[in-house]
Amino acid sequence: MSLPKRYLITSALPYANGLKHVGHLAGAYIPADIYARYLRAQKRDVVFVCGSDEHGTAIPIQATKEGTTPRAIIDKYHAAMKQDFEDLSMSFDIYHRTSEPIHHETAQEFFTYLNDRGELEIKETEQYFDEEANSFLADRYIKGTCPNCGSDRAFGDQCETCGRTLSPDELINPVSTLSGKAPIKKKTSHWYLPLGKHEAFLREWILEQHKDDWRPTVIGQCKSWIEGGLQSRAVTRDLDWGIKVPVAGADGKMLYVWFDAPIGYVSATKQWAIDNNKDWKPYWYDKDTKLVHFIGKDNIVFHCIIFPIMLKLHGNILPENVPANEFLNLEGDKMSTSRNWKLDMRDYINDFVKKENGGGQCVDMLRYYLTQIAPETKDSEFMWKGFQDAVNSELVSKFGNFVNRTWVLMHKLCGGKVPRLHEELLDENDRTLFTDIKDAKTKIENLLEEYKFREALFEVIELSRKGNQYMQKKEPWIVAKKLAENPESQKSIDNTLHICLQLTANLAILANPFLPNTARKMLHLMKVVEKMLDWDNAGKINLLSVGYTLREPQLLFRQIDDEEIKTQIEKLKSGLLKMEEPKKEEVKPEVPAKAVIQFDDFAKIELKTGTILTAEKVEKADKLLKLSVDLGNEVRTIVSGIALHYQPEEIVGRQVTVVTNLAPRKMRGIESNGMIVMAEDKAGKLHFISPAQPIDPGSTVS
Repeated sequence: MSLPKRYLITSALPYANGLKHVGHLAGAYIPADIYARYLRAQKRDVVFVCGSDEHGTAIPIQATKEGTTPRAIIDKYHAAMKQDFEDLSMSFDIYHRTSEPIHHETAQEFFTYLNDRGELEIKETEQYFDEEANSFLADRYIKGTCPNCGSDRAFGDQCETCGRTLSPDELINPVSTLSGKAPIKKKTSHWYLPLGKHEAFLREWILEQHKDDWRPTVIGQCKSWIEGGLQSRAVTRDLDWGIKVPVAGADGKMLYVWFDAPIGYVSATKQWAIDNNKDWKPYWYDKDTKLVHFIGKDNIVFHCIIFPIMLKLHGNILPENVPANEFLNLEGDKMSTSRNWKLDMRDYINDFVKKENGGGQCVDMLRYYLTQIAPETKDSEFMWKGFQDAVNSELVSKFGNFVNRTWVLMHKLCGGKVPRLHEELLDENDRTLFTDIKDAKTKIENLLEEYKFREALFEVIELSRKGNQYMQKKEPWIVAKKLAENPESQKSIDNTLHICLQLTANLAILANPFLPNTARKMLHLMKVVEKMLDWDNAGKINLLSVGYTLREPQLLFRQIDDEEIKTQIEKLKSGLLKMEEPKKEEVKPEVPAKAVIQFDDFAKIELKTGTILTAEKVEKADKLLKLSVDLGNEVRTIVSGIALHYQPEEIVGRQVTVVTNLAPRKMRGIESNGMIVMAEDKAGKLHFISPAQPIDPGSTVS
């Protein structure tokens, strides 16, 4: 079977609403990175794309929690996640974002293409509506009891406890997260993708074509969805955050995030092509491209059923495989951001990577452990003691120990140079190790092609273990003691260390997809260029030239001591306790009530809605912002003391309430013509008093 002409590898787009934990890393990112690095070593045409998902309801929810805007949230967490991925050696060809104009254009084109061809249908339905907030409720704004497991931590799209995908109508005793009140049903019209029309295609494509090469979990979940009856799925929603529906009269309607997010793979590929002067279309239209999605099991339905239907209708290629992983638990419990039971990537980076010189070895230690325990077929467990054992007993005692012993003995017994191989003296142990080296390449290659990353990594460590066994049988340090009696025994020493050095070169190549920083450190020790890591070189036993001087030995990995593990476990438990303890609210002195006024006094105040057009800091005034505010028939300059609470870029476009008949007042030499009405919470944070829905500037507030 011929190889594909090109490969497109995707990792699930993470929500830009907070830092991501190592469960995410193990599920969708490290496996994809291993596969992409392996393909690149094979010199195949590979594009590995990812990016931030910036339109989910999780974004405005987080903005509300942090007292800021959705834009500020996505800017903050996109940059943070991008940096964390870089710090942990993710080798994306592009890390994009769905807020970019090219993505909005691509998603809108996708919608228009399907809609113009009659592949979407408009339906009027009743959806949950919060009367107090005067807003339709997206799935994440509805909370209730899960009908599957009974947990009260279920939302309108998914249960946080059992992970089951839900719809708002399935929730028991639903309430709005905006007001805490029970929502009502209200009619609204939306566009839907009729999944049921494509059942025959899905049965043939998934349950027949891929029944033997996709993971059982993926096939099982797809079969359950198909046989349960595929329902039409809304592709638009009533929201004020997202990508606008490109149809006249669809004001206030946005593309549903599940529809726009996977299209992010396409827009990211487009941007990569622009940046590299390439043609993006073959990666999404040419059937000689192999598309592989790496995801967690909670994303199976979107990547195996819904997105493939969209791709098929749009004329794109379909994924060849979707190697979804199960969940990674932590110290006996499910990882939970809300309960603070998690290990963020950023925490590991700060506690380990940034404390090391270069940090590469600590990056690879985490990559190694997460691959070793990868939840490929069932949920697995991150245990700090398990991490310590994996590093100390395998990376240090097997892999690192073999390389270090080889280097120390080579410098001590062979003058720091690659000794020659005396072929006439080769024995059965030598020939067996040669065979082991060649066989390891074949085994690892086959396992990686089948997405069995845990088993492939085991074979790398197993080869280093065989190297240690070989050296123990040969005992060159014992042979060296008899050199004075038998100078010819130097040839035996030469053979042993020559073979161990060639094995080390092979270990660098085979370990590179898993432990890229370690592989490059080994190149440094061998004084060779990165070309050595080409996959074609694996299995060869002549990679290092005879007589070539190698660098002094350096340890590849360090031991993890008990105190470090104790500290991490205490930190984890401490974080959980802080979340569970009721917060003691700071008691602020009550503001004295103001004198009672008559209605006529109040009626003198003129309140109107305004839209902030520009905002800038006032020079030498920490608390002041200079605003230009559109009041409908005029634009006024207003100086407001909110600079400690809001950045200028956060509030541009914000609708506010303005006292418009206040006498002008000069502040820092600027004449202020009005006052922004604000509310102060118990923590002293200022909040805008804004209309619940967009309204014309200049509207009277009464």
